[in-house]
Amino acid sequence: MKSLTPDTEAINHEVYLSLGLSTSCKRNSEFPRILSLLTSILEATIQKNEKELDSLEIKEITTIFSGLRAPTLSIKRYIERIFKYTKCSPSCFLIGYIYIERFLQQPNIHLTSFNVHRLIITSVAVAAKFIDDAFCTNAYYARVGGISTLEMNRLEINFLFSLDFRLQVTVGTFQTYCLQLEKEAKGYHVERPIKTCVIECTNIEDSKCQQVVQRYSCSTV
Repeated sequence: MKSLTPDTEAINHEVYLSLGLSTSCKRNSEFPRILSLLTSILEATIQKNEKELDSLEIKEITTIFSGLRAPTLSIKRYIERIFKYTKCSPSCFLIGYIYIERFLQQPNIHLTSFNVHRLIITSVAVAAKFIDDAFCTNAYYARVGGISTLEMNRLEINFLFSLDFRLQVTVGTFQTYCLQLEKEAKGYHVERPIKTCVIECTNIEDSKCQQVVQRYSCSTV
């Protein structure tokens, strides 16, 4: 891969800081900007897809990620909940978004209010296991995401096979998504609530329930 020029490095660092992805930024109680940007883009995509589905312009097949009803919990609140309780790095959410886009390359599968929550929790969990030094157990991800451990395990397996285990994201791809996200987000101001709830999120303020797996070798993934 071609090395970055000093100007490019400066631009990327500025974008990373803006998105809250820079490693020089200490984690604090505030939510990084990338969470709200991803929320707006996901919401806008859902609005477009559901409009086309309602008008029969596109077809859709049901997957294991599709719920019977759409959760009332907004995407913004759901993403913030995952960030707050799993303590995964902000980069996991961008990597997860890249995974979701790869998943949606399958024929007649579209992002909707019925599948977005399960895709988010699954993609972020997979991303955390792949890039973070420490990550939670599936039982804990399931509790944060409002689903059962059995369902979390099934979602993860299906997601990995759907991606053909293509989890590697190059630095160039990551940077491209950062720049594109910054550019596209300027036109997105969507944050609408989503309908009725299937995913039920419990209060997990009690940290005793959290189980974290520390990465020591690839065998722990």
